[in-house]
Amino acid sequence: MHRMDIKVKKIKLWRTEVSRRSGALAAALEPLAQHGADLKVIRVRAAPGRTKRNIIEVYAGEGQRAAMAARAAGFSQTPATAVLLQGDNRPGFAYEVANAVAWAGIGVRDYEAGVVDRRFSSTLTFDSEADAAKAVTIIRKVIRGSDGNDAGR
Repeated sequence: MHRMDIKVKKIKLWRTEVSRRSGALAAALEPLAQHGADLKVIRVRAAPGRTKRNIIEVYAGEGQRAAMAARAAGFSQTPATAVLLQGDNRPGFAYEVANAVAWAGIGVRDYEAGVVDRRFSSTLTFDSEADAAKAVTIIRKVIRGSDGNDAGR
């Protein structure tokens, strides 16, 4: 029986908006690097309805030091709650999570994932703390349900 090693954690992202130009991302991240922030998540996307602006979201861990570094760099905490998943990769796991969350009637605002070697990291962002909490419970059930049940895949 294979037990999936996956960590599930609710997180708060920090956000700023910048001009869409060369060097803007580096300039936004520089103060965080100077404060020693260990960024676990970095997301950049076009600002909705603003063709010349980008939104940058980061997660640098919990605690006062991370919050002070983010604020000093001009970031503010987002109202949405995200869930960070990290662990052993397995084909089909992203679908299983998305399907289980959908069947629970929870809308996902953003879902991003990446794999390096055999490990993955992904973030799911929800509109409310309640949706995120419900999703965490469902995702943990998906993880438990994956133990030894993938022989036919």
